[in-house]
Amino acid sequence: MSTATIAEPALETLADLVRGLGGIPLERIRWHPLPGSATETDLLASAGRTALHCELVDRVLVEKPMGYYESRLAAVLIAYLETFLGTHDRGIVTGEGGTVRLAPGLVRIPDVAFFAWRHFPNRLLPAAQMPDLTPDLAVEILSPSNTVAEMARKRREYFAGGCQLVWEVNPNACTVAIYTTPDQSTLLTEDDHLDAVTVLPGFTLSIRQWFDRAGRRQLP
Repeated sequence: MSTATIAEPALETLADLVRGLGGIPLERIRWHPLPGSATETDLLASAGRTALHCELVDRVLVEKPMGYYESRLAAVLIAYLETFLGTHDRGIVTGEGGTVRLAPGLVRIPDVAFFAWRHFPNRLLPAAQMPDLTPDLAVEILSPSNTVAEMARKRREYFAGGCQLVWEVNPNACTVAIYTTPDQSTLLTEDDHLDAVTVLPGFTLSIRQWFDRAGRRQLP
């Protein structure tokens, strides 16, 4: 269970709110309930009203962008991870609906996440819809509306909660930034292989193979 605490920012203007969220586009900020008043109950209720996934940040419901191709990349990566875990039973993988509470009032949804069995006593998965969990490996597949500041904030939150590794995937460039701290990363290209030695020893995946299996996207 995460023990991280996230201080709520002091807001005086709407610009302060948007800046705190990482300068995301306004269309991703839900107006009902009013920004600054949203709760986890509102987040759960929103899941029944819309097909869009939302995260809860600074008492604001924030739509999480996830397009068709990003979803495809996530699905293929999950398949590779599950195949590996079939013979190396070290934990579980969740996808783009795997909502987790990183800290009180802070709810995120990694596109792909790995959780070691140590998080689950007796290997029983939590019944809660948004359990108090931080992934050991969090994967974020960038969408056009993601901003640099938004992703930097997400990385800080993941690592504050105990995450060991964050992969940030750029679908257009076919690259993966490997973060071992919120600010330290190594950029891998299609000529490289992914591994997760600190989290999943033995797992390796050619980035080119991953994108080839997912299928290439026609760029505008």
